[in-house]
Amino acid sequence: MSELGWQRAFEDPIPLPGGPALVTLKDAGNYITKASEGRARGAEWQAAMEALILVATSGGPTMFARIGVMLALTVIKSAGIALDLEAPPRKKARYLN
Repeated sequence: MSELGWQRAFEDPIPLPGGPALVTLKDAGNYITKASEGRARGAEWQAAMEALILVATSGGPTMFARIGVMLALTVIKSAGIALDLEAPPRKKARYLN
């Protein structure tokens, strides 16, 4: 069974712009809760926190939580523009015309 708890370290620390890296699940949780209210209310941050809680309490790979935090950081870095996770429409093949 996997380790449980907030002290679990990420396999690769999460670099922060202009600050220290997030090394443990607790570091990431504290970063999210200390973030400004507007940032912390976003769907990306809520999903990241849910992933952190799930990994800390139920076990599983810390990579799941890392992906959630990295996605939320990417959305913030891109000036608050939410990522479109839907697949783009496929083009028709020319030979089918």
